[in-house]
Amino acid sequence: MDERQHLVCAEVEKLMDAAKGSRNAARDRCLLLLMFRHGLRVSEACGLVLAQVDTESRVLHVARLKQGLSTTHPLRGDEIRAIKIWLAVRAKMEPDTDAFFVTERRGPLSRKTAWVMIRDYGRLAGLPVEAHPHMLRHACGFALADQGADTRLIQDYLGHRNIQHTVMYTATNPARFERLWR
Repeated sequence: MDERQHLVCAEVEKLMDAAKGSRNAARDRCLLLLMFRHGLRVSEACGLVLAQVDTESRVLHVARLKQGLSTTHPLRGDEIRAIKIWLAVRAKMEPDTDAFFVTERRGPLSRKTAWVMIRDYGRLAGLPVEAHPHMLRHACGFALADQGADTRLIQDYLGHRNIQHTVMYTATNPARFERLWR
């Protein structure tokens, strides 16, 4: 096992593929996708409520913890599809909570359940690292840096108040030097 604290995009795909066919596939695939695409902390994901997820306007209202800056993120087509599939399953469960992610017992999904689920899917996917929820947040930062997003934009997207928490994503990315010496 290496000591990496993030997943690469291909590993996130493997994690989501590992959830296919599981008992809670719709919920888990939606959770993994939203945690990755929006850099959600496990508590932010488990704390999501229905009102924060607006498929009509195609936005996710992200309430950041740790004094982070809360923002509104656009939802992409594959996210909307995953959300609608999960919401259809969730509606049949008739939970009496506004928690977006719920368990089979119809209560809010706990951090511990999310943690164990991600670890187990990581093992099932044969990942070279022991997967945990925060790796999806880091995967988001590195993926945005790989796409050429600048440090300030990544800082705002992840809700970091201090840019020092963001520079790790861009500092190691060779793509930022591509436009030099042309």
